[in-house]
Amino acid sequence: MPPERRSRTRPDRRAGARPKWNTRMRPDDRAGAGPGGPLRMAAPSSQRKSPARPRAAAAVVAAEEERRLRQRNRQMLEEDKPAVERCLEELVFGDVEDDEDALLRRLRDPRVQVQEDSGDSEVENEAKDNFPRQKKPVWLDEEDENEEMVDMMNNRFRKDMMKNPSENKLSKDELQKRLKEEFQHAMGGVPAWAETNKWKTSSDDESEEDEDDLLQRTGNFISTSTSLPKGILKMKHCQHANAERPSTARISSVQFHPRAQVVMVAGLDNAVSLFQVDGKTNPKIQSIYLEKFPIFKACFSANGEKVLATSTHSKVLYVYDMLAGKLIPVHQVRGLKEKIVRSFEVSPDGSFLLINGVAGYFHLLSMKTKELIGSMKINGRIAASTFSSDSKKVYASSGDGDVYVWDVNSRKCLNRFVDEGSLYGLSIATSRNGQYVACGSNCGVVNIYNQDSCLQEANPKPIKAIMNLVTGVTSLTFNPTTEILAIASEKMKEAVRLVHLPSCTVFSNFPVVKKKNISLVHTMDFSPRSGYFALGNEKGKALMYRSS
Repeated sequence: MPPERRSRTRPDRRAGARPKWNTRMRPDDRAGAGPGGPLRMAAPSSQRKSPARPRAAAAVVAAEEERRLRQRNRQMLEEDKPAVERCLEELVFGDVEDDEDALLRRLRDPRVQVQEDSGDSEVENEAKDNFPRQKKPVWLDEEDENEEMVDMMNNRFRKDMMKNPSENKLSKDELQKRLKEEFQHAMGGVPAWAETNKWKTSSDDESEEDEDDLLQRTGNFISTSTSLPKGILKMKHCQHANAERPSTARISSVQFHPRAQVVMVAGLDNAVSLFQVDGKTNPKIQSIYLEKFPIFKACFSANGEKVLATSTHSKVLYVYDMLAGKLIPVHQVRGLKEKIVRSFEVSPDGSFLLINGVAGYFHLLSMKTKELIGSMKINGRIAASTFSSDSKKVYASSGDGDVYVWDVNSRKCLNRFVDEGSLYGLSIATSRNGQYVACGSNCGVVNIYNQDSCLQEANPKPIKAIMNLVTGVTSLTFNPTTEILAIASEKMKEAVRLVHLPSCTVFSNFPVVKKKNISLVHTMDFSPRSGYFALGNEKGKALMYRSS
């Protein structure tokens, strides 16, 4: 208490003085008890006894006396308080004029405070509801009310979305709905990431925690192949990928989109077609026709936004931008002296484009600018090439049976080794987990190497030599989980096998020999996540299978 208040509130505490605020004497004070001692009635000396009181009764009397003293002191302080201060205390602490213990109980028990605060919040919420939610606009623009119309006839992509000839113009809202319908039709429904009313469940949270725990550790998590047993592969035949656009020309390229449920089919009929993958009808999305341009190879970019295509007898590289709908021909690359551009590879990170040339040359280009970065050369003729999974190395197979490993940044040869038992290399592939390198030769043998041994040893020994084919192995591809290696030869009908990893054994039930519908296989690919497997054959069919 401040000194000035102490001097004002207690001026009469002198010997023999009475407080001014209490003019009446209580009955308990007639005994003449001291201010500090317990109040009791005076008794005659003859009636005065000294038996010891029980402790419980003494504690009750002491508590009652302490309460009275606190109330008396509070009344003394209230005398000199301004009215504004008293009103403020009542708002904060409540009206405790009659019982000060109620204030102490409220301060000790937080639940009482929460209940009282909740009452205040209801009053505040009621007051907030009385305010207007939205303000009226100061002025209105008549042009905003006039809905802008979009011309559908001048754009060839919008023209395809017209349902009848009368829809030559659509409003922006109608066009947005039409685009949404086209997207859902292409994706086979609404994707999971586009569902706004999908709430997370406890199982989703647990799966996310498991994924976070998996990403915090390093190691080879798929080499054991616990989810895919060896021996028999459960697979069913689906509708052809290009059933809605049949062709009789040879299929030269089949590839699944890296992010969407879309498959691309290209062949010697000068067309690149995109189909929605559903396994039942596989509806056609779009076809791009390149005049006098029989396609030797077509490939998606790493992000899936573009399609690259080369021909069998041209040096032009076509780039189709699917988002913009533009077909961009690359007629000449400065510094590139190749007369024909046919075989090429796209790096997994989407930064580089590798073109196989003649006389042992292969050229590294920038994927963004299509400019030449540098050229590398091997002895003999280059048969096939591929990038490593981290896009930092290039593996090249030569016509002499040698395999070269090059560093992309320095463009220097890191290692060179002889493919065991190979006289003439035809194909090469690397697994996406960076563990295996597969080399196919002209004698039908596929050697599977450990990628580390290919970088460090001069004569690495293969983990296993697959000898189930008797003609030259022209196609090799790993599935995304590195549990299956597909091998094929275009020199013999039904010459395709699926190899189980890491046991390196062939699945016995594929292909089905009795049906004999595969014919000569020229290209193969696995879908990134849905379990589809597609291959293009000589008869113009893109056969498709799905693991069950």
